[in-house]
Amino acid sequence: MNRRDFVKIAGLAGAIRPGDVVLPAAAAAQYTPGETDRAYWTALLSRIATPVLLHLSRGQLKQHMPTEVAPHYGKPVEKVTYLEAFGRTLAGIAPWLELGADSTAEGQERQRLIQYARSATAKAVDPASPDYMNFTGQHDAQPLVDGAFLAHAFLRAPEQLWAPLPVTVKAQVVAAFKSLRSIKPYFSNWLLFAAIIEAALLQFGEEWDPMRVDYAVRMHQEWYKGDGVYGDGPHFHFDYYNAFVIHPMLADVLKVLATYGKAPQREYERELKRMQRYGAILERLISPEGTFPVVGRSMPYRNAVFQPLGQLALEGRLPEELQPAQVRCALTAVMKNIFETPGTFDGQGWLQIGFCGHQPEIADTYTSTGSLYLCTTGFLALGLPAAHSFWTAAPQEWTAQKVWKGQRVAGDHAMDE
Repeated sequence: MNRRDFVKIAGLAGAIRPGDVVLPAAAAAQYTPGETDRAYWTALLSRIATPVLLHLSRGQLKQHMPTEVAPHYGKPVEKVTYLEAFGRTLAGIAPWLELGADSTAEGQERQRLIQYARSATAKAVDPASPDYMNFTGQHDAQPLVDGAFLAHAFLRAPEQLWAPLPVTVKAQVVAAFKSLRSIKPYFSNWLLFAAIIEAALLQFGEEWDPMRVDYAVRMHQEWYKGDGVYGDGPHFHFDYYNAFVIHPMLADVLKVLATYGKAPQREYERELKRMQRYGAILERLISPEGTFPVVGRSMPYRNAVFQPLGQLALEGRLPEELQPAQVRCALTAVMKNIFETPGTFDGQGWLQIGFCGHQPEIADTYTSTGSLYLCTTGFLALGLPAAHSFWTAAPQEWTAQKVWKGQRVAGDHAMDE
């Protein structure tokens, strides 16, 4: 696809509603449905990520980024929101950027964003930068969370986002990560924030703290409730934190440990099976229209709810009952329902607080503009090449569409271990 055609489709990322024809018939004949879905995803992700990465790459993020906060917000926003925006944006866009640049319009767009991301990293950890970010617990514990998302980004894109960094920048990143050890994580999914930072240090050949990793893994094994679901701490919470944090981070921590001989491969495989079950449940929650239940806290993270499905697709480990095309089609419908609602973006292209449009009241006391960029983790499947069957296969109805049309659908059963 050349740049002119890419731009033609990309422009629709700000105009398509669910059920609309993606392209005029004459143009649609030139592309497969998977190609148009991918163009939609890439245009939308670029639209979301560019304001963060562009301004930070210039050392102007604090100058330009709004600091909208939820009602009754309880954090020092200027000390936390910028790292939230950066760490979360990079965590979601990393797999796509890891594909690197090529001669296609999409490849050139990746190259642009890769350069922004590398420069942004340098600005974030340079004490002389106007956008130098807070990696300490001096004002609030929040930096542990978003340092973890940044570490996750480097694990997801080691060749494009970590390896090319100058030695001085790498040293500054490592120092920033180690400074987060002063923050005591809450007895909840927060243990995984400490763990994934240490896993990143291990992968990149730095001194790491095995205790912070082992404790997080052991406690989450104790908190497993069955059928693919973990407690967020000792108790079960009916929210989406298994998707926002627990499955994605636990799986990648165990993957690093297994790779470096620090834990048995079977522990990683067991977690993948649990995430597969959770992914199957998530797919069944998507209605025929491409909506899903709004339940629990942190709903302004929007389509980050489906991070496990994207991660499973990226790893080639979707549940065997799910075809890649049905997952692609379901997630595309969800994106259109969420991001095409007026009020999702402000006039300068920044995300606004809400789930479907601008809805400040739905937010939690810790939600600010930077928090919203976790939605990028709903795009992980873009790390699959354009020629992958996830993108090239013909459209396929997802489970809820089939069952509500009276089609034959296999029964669903709990997973026993």
